[in-house]
Amino acid sequence: MNPFSIVLLVALALLIVYSIVLYNRLVTLKHNVGMAWSNIDILLKQRHDELPKLVETCKQYMRYEKDTLEAVMRARQAVSDAQQRGDLAKLGAAETQMRLGLGQLFAVAEAYPELRANDNFRHLESRISGLENAIADRREFYNDSVNINNVRIEQFPDLLIARSFNFGPFRLLEFSEPEKQDVDLARLFQ
Repeated sequence: MNPFSIVLLVALALLIVYSIVLYNRLVTLKHNVGMAWSNIDILLKQRHDELPKLVETCKQYMRYEKDTLEAVMRARQAVSDAQQRGDLAKLGAAETQMRLGLGQLFAVAEAYPELRANDNFRHLESRISGLENAIADRREFYNDSVNINNVRIEQFPDLLIARSFNFGPFRLLEFSEPEKQDVDLARLFQ
């Protein structure tokens, strides 16, 4: 075997190994996005399970706030529906409605001192607030994972492997400008 053939075989072997490394990195990125979404999914499920307990606790005190409680439950269902369908656009809108509903519920609860003093309510309020913060953190992690994946599959030479094996981009979990604004609780009660 001549030296040129040996060099060519070594170069081909290195190219194959490099391609395998790139492929494995893309697989890892794809699965990181899936794991990040699963983390959000778990937290949404936990919040979904906690909200009926909070609403039931509030019902015992808030006899005249039926609309507020129903709005929270409708938002809960909308989040669940969007989550089950994997519809990120509708999930963003439903999450905004959930945030508004919870903000309104907690604001209304201020008018009920006996409710605010209830240990079960305080525990559930704290638990849901903690879940909201965790969901926000997980959304950020998900979007970071999606961004890393989407950038890598567009960069050369990863692009060649990504196209060859149908690695596609993922959608960011985005919210519209009105959905990102702070809730004006004073306006809700006018």
